[in-house]
Amino acid sequence: MSHRLSGSLATYLGLAFFSALVLYPLLLIVSTAVKDPLDVTADPFALFTSVNLQNFVDAWTLGGFGGYFWNTVVITALTLLGTITLSVLAGYALARLYFPGRNIVFLIFMTGLMFPFFSVMIPLFYELRDLGLLGTKAGLILVLVAGTSGFGLPIGVFLMRSFYMDLPEELANAARVDGASEFQVFRHIMLPLSGPGVAVLSVLVFFQTWNVFIVPLLYLPGTENRVLATGLYLFASGRTQETELIAAGSLIMVIRVVVVFLVFQKLLECDTESGCRLCICQRD
Repeated sequence: MSHRLSGSLATYLGLAFFSALVLYPLLLIVSTAVKDPLDVTADPFALFTSVNLQNFVDAWTLGGFGGYFWNTVVITALTLLGTITLSVLAGYALARLYFPGRNIVFLIFMTGLMFPFFSVMIPLFYELRDLGLLGTKAGLILVLVAGTSGFGLPIGVFLMRSFYMDLPEELANAARVDGASEFQVFRHIMLPLSGPGVAVLSVLVFFQTWNVFIVPLLYLPGTENRVLATGLYLFASGRTQETELIAAGSLIMVIRVVVVFLVFQKLLECDTESGCRLCICQRD
């Protein structure tokens, strides 16, 4: 019994050590963001020695995060809308409709997962320039929807196709027997059932788009259309001594992501008793 107790104690101590190792940098960023500048200079590694919420106001004003925030909201919303709409339609067609070359079309989508962004970023730059889309929100949205930087159509089509293939065919056949067209089957039967898959894909695309950095840095130059990620980078690069403002700016960017994650975290959990909520997991 004592041997088992000592083993459990060692396990918990190890877990506590690694938890503190992970949590301390996060707490340090929050603490730095709310500390007085003098306290940051005196002891930068002390936690919550003072509270000064003016840092957030100064960071928001000096960094121009208001304009960057709305640019990020517009780009994220349109990217999310385009990716979800096209992924749902393409995923349903590739899973439920039978037409020549269906598997080839699916493989073409999957090739988007095989090539890293750095292998196409230079040709893509010149292509956007020749099309007159370089430096515009529309050009950036097209790149993000295409999935060249992460979550986009390739992963969206893959997830939604897997989800629709897992739905019972009997429901669709019953609707067809009642005289429903294929679009009505999709609109009134399959689309409502795909809600969990759409929600999970939406959360993943939101995280990726909101935090994307290298793509807007390359294809969205200038200050008019700058997003939060590049705005924070430029803001921090000019204030290497004002760490409290840099930390406040970082929290301004990530707080919305944290809120979205906390609201939708249940969609990302696998429950072995009640069934998995993820559309990419196998369900019985």
